[in-house]
Amino acid sequence: MTQHEYIFVAVSIILGLALTRVLHSASLLVRAHSRVSFHWASALWGLTVMAYILQLWWVGWRLRDLPNWGFSDFLTLVVGSIFVYGSAELALPDPSESDLDMLSHNQRLGRLSAVSMLAYFLIGPYVNYVMFGVDLVPALVFPALGVALMALVIAVPSRFVIWSPIFSGYTLLILNLTI
Repeated sequence: MTQHEYIFVAVSIILGLALTRVLHSASLLVRAHSRVSFHWASALWGLTVMAYILQLWWVGWRLRDLPNWGFSDFLTLVVGSIFVYGSAELALPDPSESDLDMLSHNQRLGRLSAVSMLAYFLIGPYVNYVMFGVDLVPALVFPALGVALMALVIAVPSRFVIWSPIFSGYTLLILNLTI
């Protein structure tokens, strides 16, 4: 077993749980459809968070050629996976709640999903610069855009219907750069 395979067992477990969480929440919301006040921006948010789960998994494969792994590399990927899990956990409302207004959820508790994504974007420069050897400016600029966008989601939740499609557009840019 290579170092990469060994390290990615832990990362894959966390990412698998995150993916399960988003899909499980979505299926429970479908089952409770008569009590759910659906909103496209919230559904788009959940899909976008799911894209980051898959993106991190894919980027992890590209790290297979990293010759020397340090504990800081391992810790960075595990912590990043935990942040993505946190975002997945809070991306959609819990159907056991009495208020199943999806937009209201994202403007209140769902903002913690954005806090977790913000933290995830903070590890981006380390992965980009240290692990992939990307030039410093792009390694900082693209994650900084994500941090700024998440700060807007957190600070101005009343504009969530604007932030969600912008976040999705930003995600498409990141996917295009990393996949």
